[in-house]
Amino acid sequence: MGGVTPQGRGRYPGHDVLAQAAHWDAATRRVVLARVERVPPVRFFAPAEERALRAFCDVVMAQDREPRVPVLELVDAKLQAGKLDGFRYADMPEDPETWRRVARNLDASARERGAEDLAALDADARHALVKDFADGELAWDDLPVRRAWEVVTRIVVSEFYSHPWAWNEIGFGGPAYPRGYVRLGAGQREPWEAPPA
Repeated sequence: MGGVTPQGRGRYPGHDVLAQAAHWDAATRRVVLARVERVPPVRFFAPAEERALRAFCDVVMAQDREPRVPVLELVDAKLQAGKLDGFRYADMPEDPETWRRVARNLDASARERGAEDLAALDADARHALVKDFADGELAWDDLPVRRAWEVVTRIVVSEFYSHPWAWNEIGFGGPAYPRGYVRLGAGQREPWEAPPA
């Protein structure tokens, strides 16, 4: 039996980073296990924003079925706590406001394509709209589109790969403290790491 991977897909069958939790110090174990056991509720985003951004995060991280890494909840918790990256682009609003504007603009762009909102588009149309966002092909008056893409995807990817299920998918061995890594050569694996499929 292996660990959970997003959508049950991964290159490292049988790898379960959580099986190594006993080797982590208590503080690390508490933080990592909370990402799985205590998914935070959405508190920062309004319901319409949550709907749009959940659809957006699923497209960006190619999560089209369960189990999903709770990316939106992790992004929401980061913004709610004010844990920002410590910088912003001069031509952009603060990250929390950028996220709100992206949600509104994605829904407005979906309405231009005949849907009620981004989440109401069928999968192909939703992917096409997000691709246009990535390519800077959308015309938004209140945000530089290419820069907005950089801001939101930076956080989406960071939060996705902070989750143990994503670690299972990529074969990451998890926190090394206090045990440490000893196999430091290219292509070497620790005894607890699974080989790729």
